[in-house]
Amino acid sequence: MKTYKIALLPGDGIGRDVTAAAWAVLEKAARLNGFALDATSYPWSCDYYLENGSMMPAYGIETLRSFDAILLGAVGWPRKVPDSVSLHGLLLPIRKAFVQYANIRPHRLLPGVQGPLRADAFDILCIRENTEGEYSGAGGRVHQGTDNEVAVETSIFTRKGVERILRFGFEQARARSGKLASVTKSNAQKYSMVFWDEITQRLSAEYSDVEVTSYHIDAMAARMVMAPDSLDVVVASNLFGDILTDLGAAIQGGLGFAASANINPDRSAPSMFEPVHGSAPDIAHLGIANPIAAIWSGAMMLEHLGEKAAAARVMASIEATTARGIGAIPGKDKTDAITASVLSALG
Repeated sequence: MKTYKIALLPGDGIGRDVTAAAWAVLEKAARLNGFALDATSYPWSCDYYLENGSMMPAYGIETLRSFDAILLGAVGWPRKVPDSVSLHGLLLPIRKAFVQYANIRPHRLLPGVQGPLRADAFDILCIRENTEGEYSGAGGRVHQGTDNEVAVETSIFTRKGVERILRFGFEQARARSGKLASVTKSNAQKYSMVFWDEITQRLSAEYSDVEVTSYHIDAMAARMVMAPDSLDVVVASNLFGDILTDLGAAIQGGLGFAASANINPDRSAPSMFEPVHGSAPDIAHLGIANPIAAIWSGAMMLEHLGEKAAAARVMASIEATTARGIGAIPGKDKTDAITASVLSALG
C-alpha cells in the first residue's frame, strides 16, 4: 500500500480543531481509496514561542523537508505574540525555504451556501505570488522612538520570481477556460508594477491560446464584487493576492470556506496546505469553528499528491454536506457535526 508522509502543524487556536477534523476525513478517504497517510504532528505555535523563544526549532525546516506534504491549521495569537513575529517565524520561512512560490486559492460557492452577492455562478482561481514582492522582509527602522524615526519597507520583484508565477498562472488558465487576469497598480507604482505588466505582455506571446487582461488592483476588487462570473484565473503579487483572496473568501460565503495551497511546482520540496482563516482566538476551544476550509485544503493536498480520485471524493462529500445545510451557515453547526457529516458522506 502506498503511504504518504504528512507533517501536521495544527498551530494556534481553532487551527487545532480544524486540523483534527480534516485529518479524520483525509485518513478515511485514503483508506477507501487504497493508500495510507502517515502523520507526524509538531507543536510549533505561539505557545511554543513563549516556551522556547522561537516559533519552531532551528532544525525545523530540515525536519519538514523529508515529508511529502505539510498540512497546517492556523498560526497567530496577537494577544500573546505579535503577528509580525509569528508570521515571520513560521509560515513565511516555510514558504520561502521550500520555494512554495505559487499560492492557490479557489473561490466558488458550495451547494447550499448563500453568498453576499446577487451572482452565484462564479468560479475564480486566484494565484498569488508567495515568496517575494511586498512580503520580502527587506527594510528597517532607524532613530526609533524619536521624532526623526524612519521606517522603510522595500518590495522585491525579481524577473525570475515574476516570470515563474505568471507562467504558472498562464498554465492554469490554459487548463481551464483560457482566460487570465493579471493584477497590478502600474499607474501608481511605476517600477515594480510596470515591470510585472511588461513580463505579462511578453509571456502572452507564448500563450496565444490564453486571453490575458491586465487590471489595476482597485478595478479588480470592484469586478470581483460586481461581475465575479466574468473572471476565471487571477494572478497577482504577494500583497495584492493576499487582499483579493480575502475578498474572494467573503464572496464565497466567508473564511470558513476558503482553502489554499502553497505549491512548490517542481516538487523539489514539500508543498503546504492550509485554510485561509486565522486562529480566531475569540472562538478557540468553543467547538464552533467551520472545518470545511481545512478539509478542502486537504483535498487540494490529495490532488497534489496524485490521488485525484480521493480528492474528488472529499470534495463531493463536502458538497453533499453543505447541500444538506450542514456547515453552510457560519456559526450554525458545531465542528464535530460538520466533520461527522463529511465523514458519513464519504461512504
